[in-house]
Amino acid sequence: MHRARSAFAARRWEVAYDAFRACDGLTGDDLDAVAEAAHWLGRPDDSIVAYAEAYRAHRDAGEERRASMSALLLACHLHFRGDRVEADGWLARALRVLKEAEEGAEHGYPLHLEISSILTVDPVAAEASARRMQVLGERYRDDSLVALGVLYEGRALVKQARVREGLAKLDEAMLAAVSDRLEPIWTGTIYCGLLDACHELVDLRRAQEWTEAMSRWCAPLPAASLHPGICRLHRVEILDLRGAWEDAEAEASAACGDLVGIDVFAVADGRYLLGELSRRRGDLAGAEEAYLRAHEAGRDPQPGLALLRLAQGRTDAASASIAAALVACTGGRLERARLLAAQVDIALVAGDAGLAGAAAAEIADIAVDFESDGLGAVAHRCRGAVSLAVGQAVEALGSLRLACEAWQQLDVPYETARTRVLLAQAYRLLGDDDAAARECAAARRVFERLRAAPDLRALDAGNAPPGGLTPREVEVLRLVATGQSNREVAANLVISEKTAARHVANIYAKLGLSSRSAATAFAHRHALV
Repeated sequence: MHRARSAFAARRWEVAYDAFRACDGLTGDDLDAVAEAAHWLGRPDDSIVAYAEAYRAHRDAGEERRASMSALLLACHLHFRGDRVEADGWLARALRVLKEAEEGAEHGYPLHLEISSILTVDPVAAEASARRMQVLGERYRDDSLVALGVLYEGRALVKQARVREGLAKLDEAMLAAVSDRLEPIWTGTIYCGLLDACHELVDLRRAQEWTEAMSRWCAPLPAASLHPGICRLHRVEILDLRGAWEDAEAEASAACGDLVGIDVFAVADGRYLLGELSRRRGDLAGAEEAYLRAHEAGRDPQPGLALLRLAQGRTDAASASIAAALVACTGGRLERARLLAAQVDIALVAGDAGLAGAAAAEIADIAVDFESDGLGAVAHRCRGAVSLAVGQAVEALGSLRLACEAWQQLDVPYETARTRVLLAQAYRLLGDDDAAARECAAARRVFERLRAAPDLRALDAGNAPPGGLTPREVEVLRLVATGQSNREVAANLVISEKTAARHVANIYAKLGLSSRSAATAFAHRHALV
């Protein structure tokens, strides 16, 4: 028994699990240790059984507060697995037992469930409950409870638009979480809470730094377990934003596979991320499947699904979808911001500049109130797009340059490239074709690297070269500009050499050119290569 308990204290989970299972006469605390070790080893069924046994052992020993914690943790694990009815039963049991027990630190832990349920609708009440958690934690010297209370106080402050105070609390909670002073089971809860706030605020630097710290903390643990899996999915979000789409797709697929049966909510988030990657690459069927699977697992597929409808050419369906999502939104102003940004894009395609302008103005107000650079970048881009739609090129140029600078500082290449396309349109309206060509060329390089096929097609459609070239002639001109002969052009496009030569002759005639070097210069001048 000593070997098992020592291994558990040292967080040698597999040794502890095997050693405990080889012992007879396990106490309630020993069974809690078995359950936690199984949890970290990615064995959710064994963890659930052990927590149920621990609950009974604690009750038999008259340890009511300990029994309530076993029941509470069991409820949490059942909830992660998707067994909501059974989870609710164990939660009710935990609260009933706790109500009959003398006050202790254990009375603070159910508050985190209460706070989660009211955080958006009543952040002031959530802040008060979070401080109550800290009081109980300090009174009974429970560092984990104090850190949880600090986390939820920070989240409540952010929801009240007291962002600097809130972020300071969140950072404080994460420092405690990665310091190894807390019960490991609560470290992941703190990390997830902080990352939720970061993504709401589009605070990418903070998200990346804490994800790297959490990755180091999770490194000794099996990949196919709860918190390492969640950490991997948060890393996917960072990879996505940083433009490492292939790595993001591979990691999301692997994490979803590893987390099946462990956390249905994390799997749902992973499916949504895969849908986003597929949509942006033009795999609309793959995106549809991923969004629907995310929805089946309990994740709202918006705004991705509405943007997918737009990509499918179903503008009316996209408009109705995003409008319904905004009506149904219960997550507060930060959650609305994501939906509003999609509504701007959809409304502009639908020709409703008034609706797009109202949505852009609301995003701008949210960005100011929540002091968010990331949301500010979104707001500037949306305002610029609306200004373009109504022919206000000067106003558009100012907003779009601010957006482009912000996305570059945040190191988000895809959003930078999308903004550059709009900048090119603004420059063109103002007669600065050279600047427009530079922006298009920079955007094209990013879209080609990411294989963002829809954006490349839109770039070509919106920036057709003069002279009335056909799409096939544009393809030929690009290859000629890279130095290819007619024979090489023919091989690349799977056409005859005679057909390639005819295309080249047509290009010369339409553009008034007489040499391949002149054609190459034209292609570079108009951002075709």
